[in-house]
Amino acid sequence: MRTFKSLLSCLVLVSLLTFCENKQASDKPAEGAPAPALTGQSGVKDNASKKDIVKVAVGSKDHTTLVAAVKAAELVDALSNAGPFTVFAPVNAAFDKLPKGTVDELLKPENKEKLKAVLQHHVSVGVFKISILKDGMNLDMVDGTKAKITKKDGSTYIDAAKIIATVDASNGIIHVVDACVLPPAK
Repeated sequence: MRTFKSLLSCLVLVSLLTFCENKQASDKPAEGAPAPALTGQSGVKDNASKKDIVKVAVGSKDHTTLVAAVKAAELVDALSNAGPFTVFAPVNAAFDKLPKGTVDELLKPENKEKLKAVLQHHVSVGVFKISILKDGMNLDMVDGTKAKITKKDGSTYIDAAKIIATVDASNGIIHVVDACVLPPAK
């Protein structure tokens, strides 16, 4: 009986080792095949939950310029993380108000850090609903500077940009704005 148990244990061990070796071999891409792309949080596929900030923006025809800028600055994964974030998202027309050629210049690979700084000035850590934003309040932005909140004529502004809509996201809140929120000159 003892010999039978030892033999059975050896067979189980050999089967387990063989399975593990086959599993590792099957996980490797075939020779010459491209390696699978690695993605961060933005690569998570979830069609059941509320959309994160990036997925909301991607689904908006009014934010194609912003989405292109976020991709060029390689901020997609950062803005897909848990947050919470408050994003002041300029519509396409807001980018059109900038001096001609500004967006094209910022989208160049050699200007990625400048673009990143501009985009980070549109983001604050935390969820700041309209009701929390008070006249004269200075909001700390991700780029390390501040932006001023103003209330006038029943509207809320961040610097010179008017908040024209608000959308909740799984990782924060998006305030749609009618102008770009530019960081202070250094």
